[in-house]
Amino acid sequence: MSEISRAVLVLGGARSGKSAFAERLVLSSEGPAHYIATGRAWDDEMRSRIATHRLQRGDRWITHEEPLNLTEALKSLDHASNTILVDCLTLWVTNLMMEEGRDVEAAFKPLIDHAAEARAKIILVSNEVGLGIVPDNRMAREFRDHAGRLHQQIAAIAAEVYFVAAGLPLKMKG
Repeated sequence: MSEISRAVLVLGGARSGKSAFAERLVLSSEGPAHYIATGRAWDDEMRSRIATHRLQRGDRWITHEEPLNLTEALKSLDHASNTILVDCLTLWVTNLMMEEGRDVEAAFKPLIDHAAEARAKIILVSNEVGLGIVPDNRMAREFRDHAGRLHQQIAAIAAEVYFVAAGLPLKMKG
């Protein structure tokens, strides 16, 4: 692992302002601004959300849609001048869980290893889902557990970690 990771983790709840904060971090950097969207349009409401987000981002962003092969997408953009926003890790975890026969935890290591060594600055956004009640079903508990483990591993290698609530970022690391 390199001595100084360029990775940044931005955590927060739904509608906390985490994505807007992460977008500001990217746009304050020089060079191309890449946006890797992990969401899938499972229904009309999600298709509408995706379309709205594309319009809101505007021309400053180069958008890449990658619901599963996140590490490969990051590797293809790994140039020192690039800043890459990944939004979001929890949707990526959901996509991995929905794939038959996919080992979710095994997908984490290549991502962690790449984020620790990347030349590009990578800003990873994710929903902190471990602050609520214990979910009432197995799949939801597995999702919460996967997300929590991934967050801990990313935070361990990240240069900076932020927690956003009510639009206010709290710097936790870095």
